[in-house]
Amino acid sequence: MQRTLAGATAFSALPLGLEIYFEHFRGSFGDKWMWTPVALSPALTAAGVAGIRSERAAQTWLPALSALYCLDGLIGVVTHVRGVARKPGGFREPLFNIVMGPPLLAPGSLALVGGMGLAAAVLGRER
Repeated sequence: MQRTLAGATAFSALPLGLEIYFEHFRGSFGDKWMWTPVALSPALTAAGVAGIRSERAAQTWLPALSALYCLDGLIGVVTHVRGVARKPGGFREPLFNIVMGPPLLAPGSLALVGGMGLAAAVLGRER
């Protein structure tokens, strides 16, 4: 199961990173922290591919980068909630601000992909 989840992590992180890049590009990378998921995605992809090939990489690099990716996703959810709250009207105008503001739960996908990488590190290696 370790190889399968390492592969799923690797091949989920790269398109997710590209999608985040395009969405944050639309936001003009207004906050320097918008670069963190873009920078972590290729590193997690490389760690996932290494985890497919090497059990050692699956138990060292993959969980370390997956934990960072997961943490980045959780921080992103908080940041996006704060972004909606700062818009005029905040959550008192939910119909407009939730639709037009930053997507509230989109950074949660980072946490899910990071969680897959963490699960890969814990589970045994299939032969």
